[in-house]
Amino acid sequence: MLDESMNQWLRELLDRHGAVAGTVHVVRGDVLAIAAAHNIPPKVQEITAKIPLGKGMAGLAWQHDKPISTCNLKEDASGAVKPGAKAVDGKAAVALPVHEPSGVVRAVVGLAWADERDLADDLVAQIAGDAASLP
Repeated sequence: MLDESMNQWLRELLDRHGAVAGTVHVVRGDVLAIAAAHNIPPKVQEITAKIPLGKGMAGLAWQHDKPISTCNLKEDASGAVKPGAKAVDGKAAVALPVHEPSGVVRAVVGLAWADERDLADDLVAQIAGDAASLP
């Protein structure tokens, strides 16, 4: 079940960065559990309700504790973008780890844009800083 306050936070984050879709997955034991989603098809929400460490962009961001991005969700051939993510109506995307004060990853926030774009390191760092405000 999605958290309405987190959904509101996510919509505001997406608006600030011009993104069209996104998710918040929180660490629950040994998986990431979906907590918020905007413009994510119900089937994709179902598929990504629980994400294991290292699977897909969110799982890789969690595993490696670093942002994972692609300039085109639908055409990415890296193996990081799983079929469910390719169903999202977006092209460029990034998955960002969000940390507890202790430094442990507590969530992964994903954003997708309607167009292809290279996500420069400074832009990703700016968005990651904003994502750190996750309630």
